[in-house]
Formats: sequence, C-alpha cells, structure tokens
Amino acid sequence: MLPEGFLTRMEGQLGPEYPAFLASLERPRAVALRLHPRKRPDAKVPFLGQRVPWEPLGYYYDPQERPGLHPYHDAGVYYLQEASAMAPVALLDPRPGERILDLCAAPGGKATQIAGRMAGRGLLVANEIQPKRAAILSQNIERMGVANALVTNETPQRLARRFPGYFHRVLVDAPCSGEGMFRKEAAAVTDWSLETVALCAQRQREILEQAAEMVRPGGRLVYSTCTFSVEEDEDVAAWFLATHPDFAPAEIRAPWFTPGPPGTCRLWPHKLLGEGHFAAVFTRDGVPEDPPAPAGGPPPREWTPFAQETGISLPPGKAVRFGRTLFWAPPETPDIAGLKIARPGLELGQALPGRFLPAHALALWQPEGARTLSLPAGSAEAAAYLHGDVLPSPDRGWVLVAVDGAGLGWAKGDGTWLKNHYPKGLRR
Repeated sequence: MLPEGFLTRMEGQLGPEYPAFLASLERPRAVALRLHPRKRPDAKVPFLGQRVPWEPLGYYYDPQERPGLHPYHDAGVYYLQEASAMAPVALLDPRPGERILDLCAAPGGKATQIAGRMAGRGLLVANEIQPKRAAILSQNIERMGVANALVTNETPQRLARRFPGYFHRVLVDAPCSGEGMFRKEAAAVTDWSLETVALCAQRQREILEQAAEMVRPGGRLVYSTCTFSVEEDEDVAAWFLATHPDFAPAEIRAPWFTPGPPGTCRLWPHKLLGEGHFAAVFTRDGVPEDPPAPAGGPPPREWTPFAQETGISLPPGKAVRFGRTLFWAPPETPDIAGLKIARPGLELGQALPGRFLPAHALALWQPEGARTLSLPAGSAEAAAYLHGDVLPSPDRGWVLVAVDGAGLGWAKGDGTWLKNHYPKGLRR
C-alpha cells in the first residue's frame, strides 16, 4: 500500500501518464549487475541477459539465478546494482587519471562503477558520513579490487575545507525520500511523509553547497536522487543554479532518459527497465590549472621479499602505514593527516615479525604475475576453498587462488597441501 499523499502528488505530476506509472509498480522489478572491467573469467558469466543501455558493462539477469551466491560474486567479477542507479555515473563520465569525489558513496555501487571507468589511474575519494556504512563501502571497494580509492568517513563540510577546487568531477548521490525505491524497499514506503520530503530537500541543498566548493574550474558536478519529488529534484537543481552563478547546466545526450529543465533528466519505471531516478549535471566556469604530476615512492621494505617470491609488481604509488598494516596509495593521494580514513588505498598486508601476511584485498585486486591456482567455479575444489578447507598441491609458498582466472584469495603451500587463507568471516 503506497501512501495516499504520494499517490495524489504523482497523479498531479504525471497527468495522463499516471495509469502507466501505477501499472509499472505492479510489475516484477528488473534486476541487474555490472561486470568488473578487468576481471574477465575464463568461463562465460552465466547470468547475463539483456544489456543495460546506458552502461556498457551492465546487464539484466533473471532474479531466480541468484548471482550473489556464485563464486564470481566473491571474486568481484560483478557488482549487483539496480539498472537506473548506473545512470548518474554514466552522466558523470569519469576518465582515467582524474581526481574524482563520490561524496555520498555507501554502499559502493557508484564508487566501484567510477573506479572501473578510471582503469586504476587517478584518485577516487569515496566518502560516507555514517561509520557503519563507511565500513560497508570499504568492504565493497575491497571486493571489487579497487586500488586507487581513498575511503573517507567525513562530513561534507570538513572535506570542503580540505579540498577546495580540487576534483575534476564530483558525484552527489544525495540522501532522499526514496520514492523511486518503493518497489524495492518496504522501509522507504513506511518512512515517507511530506515532512521527510521537505527535510531531505534542505539537507540536499546543504550537501550541494559543500560539493560545489570542491569542483575545480572547468569541472563537472552530478547531483542525483532516487526519488520522484520535484522539491528534491528540479527545485533543488534550480536553487543550485540560482545561487551558484559560476555553474551552468550541461547538455545531456542520453536518449533513454526523459529530459527536464536544462541539465536535468529523469528515469521513469514506466518508460524503461529500472526504478525511479533523477539527475542534474552542472559544469563549473573557468580554466583549470593542472599541478605537476605527483611522484610515487618505493614500496615498503617488508613488502620486498613477498614481491620477489610471488613476482608481483605494484603500479606507481606510495606507501601508507597504519600500525603493522601496509597500504599502497595512488601517487595523487593528498595529505590525509587529520581525516577519518576507512581505507587509504590498496591494502597490501601485515608486516609481522619475520614474515609478511598478504591481505585479502591484494588477492581481489588480482595482481599480475602471481603464481595462481585457477579452479573451475562449479568445482568441488572451489567450494572447498570457500569453505576454508586445505587443497592438495605440490606448490610451496604463497599461491593466488582464483575461480576461472578471477582472483579469489590466498593459500600457502608446503609442497603437499595449500593452507587456506580465505578470511574466516567470508567462508561458507
């Protein structure tokens, strides 16, 4: 049962399209996933159906397939993501080598989508203000093998003070009343009210105010919501342009979306396979000044013996230490002192007395050159590894265990058996 106030508003908003809109909410949801651009398994991903038009790596799938239970999901071969939620990143149009901010990034669908388009080059700052959601964001960044992301747990105000005019592109997928998710989340229905809509619109303006400060001259800002509310969508976009004369609406060339006022578009569930979404695209005036390309540094000394044993080489970057935990951050990483950091780049592992323990994140990054044991995804051996069992092998030392070539986790051989180092909290 949808709120009566919501239905009345939608009837007035849609006019003759209202019956088609209501009918679309009665249909089963279209579910989708997005492939990892680098993790291409040797075997064909079995779930792929029709392509999502606005995302080259997006595909619809049959919900009865349950791809979240397949080993490819554990290996980060794909991310389960609602199709309409893929649209804002398509409009953001990230490029390799840029500095990009996803300001409201949890749980990580759009952040990992941005990372895929960056191809490991540049700096992605993925932020989430709520600590528990920041932890989930960090886990998804890890599962999808993202090496060039700085995951922060900060307020927009603190980030704006630290990074004025810094980012080539900023995405604000703002907290909203969630009307577009009514089919997907029952809580969105029960939590809805006119008061919630008004509160969300006020909060969205506050977030956008800080986001604008961080867009560099010539940069791009995308504002998106998963709601139908005009107050949270077109009204917020109009307010932003009226109060920020150095920004202008960008042209949106996307034939799949319904155009609105300049620089805005909507995704309607009765016009495409997906839930409700809104997006506005702005560009900032001015000519950017690019600073000199940052230089990287040497890997930490504790890493060297492991790298020599495994044959793994790291991309340009610099070392970051949190106690005994070593990370490899992109060379563009700014000074992070004083910031709340959930993940400062790619986790390499633990520097323990007399030995180095590689991180699970390093396996999911799928390092090139590592000695690899690739198991068929449907095999008993793959199931045994995910269960935490040892595997027979003549190898000695560290081995990357993969499913159909996609990195899954670590094991260490003694010449007869591979001791399982798959994290206990992830075992089946």
